[in-house]
Amino acid sequence: MSTWKQQSREHLARIESLGQTRRVPDWDGSGHTITLPDGRRLLSFASSDYLGLSQHPRVASAAKDALERWGTGSGSARLIVGARPVHRWLEEAIAEWKDETNAVLFPAGYMANLGVISVFGGPGTTVFSDELNHASIIDACRLSRAGVVVYPHRDLDALERAVSKVKRAIVVSESVFSMDGDIADIEGLSSICERHGALLILDEAHAVLGSEPAPSRSVDRIRIGTLSKFLGSSGGFAAADEVFTNLIVNESRPFIFTTASPPADAAAALTALAILRSEEGNRLRSELRRRIDIIEPGHPSPIIPVVIGTSEEAVAASLELEKEGFLVPAIRPPTVAPGTARLRVTVSATHPVEEVERFAGCLNEIKERGAGA
Repeated sequence: MSTWKQQSREHLARIESLGQTRRVPDWDGSGHTITLPDGRRLLSFASSDYLGLSQHPRVASAAKDALERWGTGSGSARLIVGARPVHRWLEEAIAEWKDETNAVLFPAGYMANLGVISVFGGPGTTVFSDELNHASIIDACRLSRAGVVVYPHRDLDALERAVSKVKRAIVVSESVFSMDGDIADIEGLSSICERHGALLILDEAHAVLGSEPAPSRSVDRIRIGTLSKFLGSSGGFAAADEVFTNLIVNESRPFIFTTASPPADAAAALTALAILRSEEGNRLRSELRRRIDIIEPGHPSPIIPVVIGTSEEAVAASLELEKEGFLVPAIRPPTVAPGTARLRVTVSATHPVEEVERFAGCLNEIKERGAGA
């Protein structure tokens, strides 16, 4: 009989045979500059810190002040030890930003999806999920105990046909899809939900440019987001009508049974959000838009996929860029479908323009070779 260790070794061997082994690299550095163990420095086009706010002096200062006032951790779940003032201040700021009456914080965006969908799903409910939704949404659907229908990517006709056949529906989608960087038809999703009385859950984790439309106020909606990407901190949230957030606080196991976010993270996010909503934030988004257009003119988000093909080809392209001083890890199956291994380029407002131009030139050479193969 096989032991657990033997079975695990065999499982790892199967992963290795498919060229899908994952290992966590050990790199130093801050911001978009990565230092490898051999001392080489790379400019990262892999981070979701799209506005560079994780390195902003005011954001760092807010975190430092919170550390001195409240210490390094929250101690327990908020229903046990209470919220710190900064948690409530941040929830109020998020609710105002998202034009909702309330918001609830989670320790991570992943947990926000788990915590929300598990509350509103369940027996008698069907969740309709876009086929390219993030893994956190996929796992949340599985854990919700609801029926799940995966509809073709951005296919609103197929979605409406399916929704019309059930009595109680939830439609869940990313607003900016995390692997392809394309945009959901939020107005179309809102219309379908309104016509069929469905709840719309929208994950806005990558909606940084500010040009993405908001879901209609005439539809029941919950807006999920993260503090860990363009706000440069850590954590997640759900913003919604008070009746929805009250139910989340009472029923969401990832909220009830998890230690609250460290106050320093909340303080950093609160300051980052204030910057985002200021003239400085408008300028940063303009700078981000400018850099996106250098690499892929008109692309709707800072996530630019360059589909290569096989895992081996994608890894080779990643290593080629590394030799030029750029970090763009290869994304391989099972994260993406077989045959669509890719470079997932992410752009930041704080990337030096001259380096973005040089990077775009290197990337175009890789694309041209692939087109001619």
